[in-house]
Amino acid sequence: MNNILSISGLLFSCSLFAQVAIGKTSVTNPSVSLEFAAGNRGLILPWITSTPAATGAVNGTVAYDLTDHKVKVKYAAAWKDLSVDTTGTTVDPLTGVDGITIQNSSTEKSTAKTAIGTNSITPGILVLEDTNKAMILPKTANPHLTIINPAPGMIVYDTTSKTLAVFNGKVWSFWKS
Repeated sequence: MNNILSISGLLFSCSLFAQVAIGKTSVTNPSVSLEFAAGNRGLILPWITSTPAATGAVNGTVAYDLTDHKVKVKYAAAWKDLSVDTTGTTVDPLTGVDGITIQNSSTEKSTAKTAIGTNSITPGILVLEDTNKAMILPKTANPHLTIINPAPGMIVYDTTSKTLAVFNGKVWSFWKS
């Protein structure tokens, strides 16, 4: 019941305000649409059955591709692999349960969408519509050491190495600009 109330509150607040804080009381940067609290958690990206199946994906779309178990970003009309050529997995190392079986048993609601900012027709599950604001990823020091059971498709900002860290189900890849 608390989860339902929390989600309802988040969706309601998203429709009223152009800025959302998750895991903290307020957004601390006026240039931010979505801001996460610091800690040992990450943002889990949506799982897609293949990049060609992501019809209508626009540049900047980030997803976990189940065909090759890699984190990818749509960039310049193509998909860029962020997993550094290492094939991942969706099998939880602690339980041995394959996350795909859990996902496949669930019914997807194709109209499900949350937009922060001006709502438009841009496809996606969570769309940040602001043209003058950005999302701050969850921040974690040494995610490869501190996040005990990361999920495939997890993405965080590593505050120690100052890099973007993505987990493909087997290994972390780190990207520095």
